Amino acid sequence: MIFNVSAVLLFGAASALAVKTRSAGGGAAIVLFLFGFFTAGTGAYDPIVSVVKATADALSALGN
Repeated sequence: MIFNVSAVLLFGAASALAVKTRSAGGGAAIVLFLFGFFTAGTGAYDPIVSVVKATADALSALGN
């Protein structure tokens, strides 16, 4: 039996584990970079950018 796992799912799980264990080494940095890299190539890119822009707009509005 062959089990296929998407790279985004794999690196997402590894990123969550790295953050949960508060791992701060070079390996954790590489995992987080690869998760971002593979996520950018998926359909999740547009919603993530929208959320980040909305958050930045909300934070800048708080300062006014």
